[in-house]
Amino acid sequence: MTIRLPAEQRRRQLLDVACVEFAVSGFHATSMDDVASAAGVTKPVLYQHFPSKRALFVELLDDVGRQLLQELETSTSAAHTGRERVEEGFAAYFRFVTGNEAAFRVLFGASARNDPEFAEIVERVLDESAEAVSHLIEISGSDEHRRVLAHALIGVAEATSRDALTDDGSRAEPAQLARWVSELMWFGLRGVRVEEPATQP
Repeated sequence: MTIRLPAEQRRRQLLDVACVEFAVSGFHATSMDDVASAAGVTKPVLYQHFPSKRALFVELLDDVGRQLLQELETSTSAAHTGRERVEEGFAAYFRFVTGNEAAFRVLFGASARNDPEFAEIVERVLDESAEAVSHLIEISGSDEHRRVLAHALIGVAEATSRDALTDDGSRAEPAQLARWVSELMWFGLRGVRVEEPATQP
């Protein structure tokens, strides 16, 4: 028997369940029957909220991206210094990953990267995250310079997270990971010089 829930609560439940199912089996191997069964609803109920599996996955990617961006913005907004912002940003990222492993695997997994429509959403999430991070970087460079550095920081966070989620990877707590990585990044940012013309080889 399907328990009746308010529409928004049901939609939230379906997205959460779908996130786990897609993270485990991938987009192509996961059916709408699988999601409905795991959520304890009938397939018609699932289709009332999402007209297709692709539509469900697209909304899931958007949802996960919004959650990640919100975590970054909330954590860094309370920091008072540049170094605190760097460490809090990494801490928020690693907390999100370790607390939402399925969400990380959906957003950065092969299913999202190998499909043009899904990949476009992931790239938008990365661009929006880099834009937010770029405003936290205090250097005497251009906006473009800061955005490039922001993408580099996000790339380090993603690679570190992948290692942390592997069986033989780091088992450090998010706060410890943030301290280690932010120290490297902070002193790297401190060494950034005002832009100079590139020298020709």
